[in-house]
Amino acid sequence: MFTSTVSNVVTRKGVVLPSEGLEPRWYAAYTSANHEKRVAEQLTVRSVEHFLPLYRSVRRWKDRRVELDMPLFPGYVFVRMAIRDRLQVLKIPGVATIVGFNGQPSALPDAEVEGLKKGLACGVRAEPYLFLTVGRRVRVKAGPLEGLEGIVIRRKNRLRLIISLDLIHRAAAVEVEATDLELLGRARASGE
Repeated sequence: MFTSTVSNVVTRKGVVLPSEGLEPRWYAAYTSANHEKRVAEQLTVRSVEHFLPLYRSVRRWKDRRVELDMPLFPGYVFVRMAIRDRLQVLKIPGVATIVGFNGQPSALPDAEVEGLKKGLACGVRAEPYLFLTVGRRVRVKAGPLEGLEGIVIRRKNRLRLIISLDLIHRAAAVEVEATDLELLGRARASGE
């Protein structure tokens, strides 16, 4: 017999391999427009680990100013699950799909999501930013975002790290101190 499944382990010609889909990983759930918070509420109700990064935005109307918590990555909620449990997430109203390629969900690097969670929990200010692929690549060597990599830019005399999530083609800008950064390779463009 070529393959057989025995207690969550697949054996092939005497080689024991771990079964796919058993280990929880972070995935990006693509939502309907403006449904991120409702999807996050439903994930909480269903006890599914998730992360909806928010940022504070001031909106002005004619008669007032309002501070709102807006999704940092509009249209996405990050879900930590074993891939075999994806149907539980896909059944939630407002979830369109789990982001992936060729019909297969693609996991995000755990370090990127965990680093972003840690940084936002420590009060790092973030805001949405254009998805970039050129510029000076750096790694954060100290502070709440330690280990994250991104592109550094200068805006209003402050350094900002652009953290790009390649899988969903979205990015966020966070303020950083120059002393917390180390260069990775050479600059590909002089965007500073």
